[in-house]
Amino acid sequence: MLRTSSRRFASLLGALLLALGAMLIGSSPSFAGQAAPAESNGGVRIMPLGDSITDGYTPYPGGYRVNLWQRLGAEGHRIDFVGSQFNGPAALGDHDHEGHPGWRIDQLDANIVNWLGTSDPRTVLLHIGTNDINQNYDVANAPARLSTLIDHILQQKPDVELFVAEIITEQGEPHATMVNTFNAAIPGIVASKGPHVHLVDMHAALTEADLADGVHPKQEGYDKMAAVWDRALASVPQSLQPLPAAAGAAALAH
Repeated sequence: MLRTSSRRFASLLGALLLALGAMLIGSSPSFAGQAAPAESNGGVRIMPLGDSITDGYTPYPGGYRVNLWQRLGAEGHRIDFVGSQFNGPAALGDHDHEGHPGWRIDQLDANIVNWLGTSDPRTVLLHIGTNDINQNYDVANAPARLSTLIDHILQQKPDVELFVAEIITEQGEPHATMVNTFNAAIPGIVASKGPHVHLVDMHAALTEADLADGVHPKQEGYDKMAAVWDRALASVPQSLQPLPAAAGAAALAH
């Protein structure tokens, strides 16, 4: 009887912990279970797309999105971050994003059509591939998977401005070399995709000293990422401007 009661108690405790974890994952302590007080609406819709580096790995919820939001606001841009995920501190004025911790390229690809249909972004910021390397998931074909993901984005949203980042470094071997090999394929992929796809050299901006745990940036590293995204967006002015009404209607009809 005591053994049965102990097992039941352990089972109930485990269920409670799982439920509590589900409530907290993806939300900063300030906003767990709440709507953000001042989300942006009516600005240019920008989708931050990727893995935990886009989400903002603890203890830096929001990641590069915090500083990028602040930079764009200071420059006078009205933007609306979009996506099915939601997290970040009060300093981040818009908490929506499409960053999925632990996800690989193929997992984004399996969901991208639905996300694009729901969020309807004007601009996409893509940083993905780290987990393909860390999980040693058919790494040789990771560039081909990235190319397919880009194709699916363009098929769904042909007028989107898509910024594709060479991913940030990792600490130690063989991962640092694997990152370099993956990144070396990205310029050729981007160049083959047409005028709406833009290469972003994120790799050069951060060193191993900018990493908190060998994979994810420290806050200073995320701020460096924000500066790179900001310059990339500024280099393509239309990425920060709404589509003309006729082009937008045509995209929706497509």
